[in-house]
Amino acid sequence: MTSNIFDNEDILFEVETPLGFSVRTTVSYWELITTVKHPIMRNREADVRETLTHPDEVRLSKSDQQVYLFYRTDGDNRWVCAIAKRLNGEGFLITAYRTGGIKEGTVLWRK
Repeated sequence: MTSNIFDNEDILFEVETPLGFSVRTTVSYWELITTVKHPIMRNREADVRETLTHPDEVRLSKSDQQVYLFYRTDGDNRWVCAIAKRLNGEGFLITAYRTGGIKEGTVLWRK
C-alpha cells in the first residue's frame, strides 16, 4: 500500500494547471504557508488558485526537474509565484509568495 501525503488531510483546493496536471494543498499546509513561510499570503488563496490555473508564465526549476514555478502579474513589477512539485503524477503546492522578480529556469508555458 502506498502512502499519500494527503492521507487523513482535508484538501483545501485542487486545481488544474495549463500543463495538464492538477495541484492541491491541504488546510493545514495552507495554514503553514500563511502563518510561518509567507504571512503576506494570508487571505490570498484565490490569487494562488488563479496563478495555478491562469498563469502568465510557468518555468521549470533550475535545481529540480519536478518543481514548477507559476507566475501571475500582481501589480507593477510584482508577481504572485506559486511553486508546485509533481511527484508520481501528483501535483502539490510547495509554497506561494509575492515577488519582484522571476527566477531563472526553462520557460514551459506563456500566456
